[in-house]
Amino acid sequence: MLKSICLSKSKLNKEYSETLNWLFQQFPAYQNVGNKALKFKLVNIKKISKLLNEPEKSLKFIHVAGSNGKGSTSSMLASILYESGYKVGLFTSPHIKNYTERIKINGEEIPESYVINFIKRIKKIKFNFNPSFFELTFGLALDYFNSKKCEICIIETGLGGRLDATNIIQPILSVITNISLEHTDILGSTIAKIAKEKAGIIKKETPIVIGDMKIEAKKIIESQAIKLNSKVIQSIKFKSKIKLFNLPLLGDYQINNLLTVIASLSELKKLKFESNNDIIQSGLNNIIRNTGFVPRMQIISNSPLVIYDVSHNLEGISTSLETIKKIQQGDLHIVFSLSKEKDLESIIKLFPIKSNMYFTKSSNKRSLVINDFKVKSKKINFATKKYFNDSKKALKNAHESSSSNDTILVIGSFFLISDFL
Repeated sequence: MLKSICLSKSKLNKEYSETLNWLFQQFPAYQNVGNKALKFKLVNIKKISKLLNEPEKSLKFIHVAGSNGKGSTSSMLASILYESGYKVGLFTSPHIKNYTERIKINGEEIPESYVINFIKRIKKIKFNFNPSFFELTFGLALDYFNSKKCEICIIETGLGGRLDATNIIQPILSVITNISLEHTDILGSTIAKIAKEKAGIIKKETPIVIGDMKIEAKKIIESQAIKLNSKVIQSIKFKSKIKLFNLPLLGDYQINNLLTVIASLSELKKLKFESNNDIIQSGLNNIIRNTGFVPRMQIISNSPLVIYDVSHNLEGISTSLETIKKIQQGDLHIVFSLSKEKDLESIIKLFPIKSNMYFTKSSNKRSLVINDFKVKSKKINFATKKYFNDSKKALKNAHESSSSNDTILVIGSFFLISDFL
């Protein structure tokens, strides 16, 4: 009997591995190849949805966009609504370790068997177009959430908003956490252009919660909301309520995310999704257990103080470094990697001159190569500069070069963190 179970599990693992290989090779992921994988339009996802019998029409959604904080905000909301007793679907990206992390119900990842069977169905369809990895993954999420009869689904946008594949949904609430310069080659080179893309998730007569952001961005979002007769809820108006809660996540920026969550929950009450202060605190306390959330700043050990941070753009890394200033002990050792499309020249100037820098490639194909780091860091006199083609060797060297009283920060990319988790 035991042998039969082991063989069955082995067969499933092999079939799942083959399924993922097909999915990544047939339809490359942005996570691996960058812009080449993008299908920046809604035509394909609408066709996929139709072939799946339009599962989104049977579900209720909260749609979350933003340059930074959308993952934290989505996970906080999912955890709190789960603690409130609802069946909650959560769609996020990218994954850190396992593909199934992207699609969860009440913290449980989608079963590998469901992924296998979904792709079997997809292979039988004669597409007259080439769907992207992200489009198929979102189609899978909608199909799964609908099959399991989720009461509310929280959907994090992949990139932008207006033409993101997730934008085929009709949410009961939209959320935009903040706006900063990111993916400028795709979304536009100014805050105004990026804000316009993010504002594309606002739907007619559907409330929109907006987090702390520049006035320029706020005006564009409010203008779009007025056109669509959609009420705007500003998170800053809930500032007095922040003292009611203990936030177990590192980083002052998480306070802004929590304000956005509190504002969202206030509006959700009007839509018959109930919560109270005790439930909110419980949801915050149990966010990792309830959602599998990987915090932007995660303490791995205390001696030395080791922190993993998935911040990957100018504003995100800047705010993380502000937090590091407050909690740093001893000398600072920074293991740093970055994806090719990021603004290395601006980001590298953020790091304190006294830092010991360990520049490295992550195992992801989109990682900057070592020569890029050498060129851009040449004129900056950090305490030390070292370069590694292997991220694990970089971290090992940081440990060997630091004392138990120092701080090691691993930062710059989801993909870098995935090398270690």
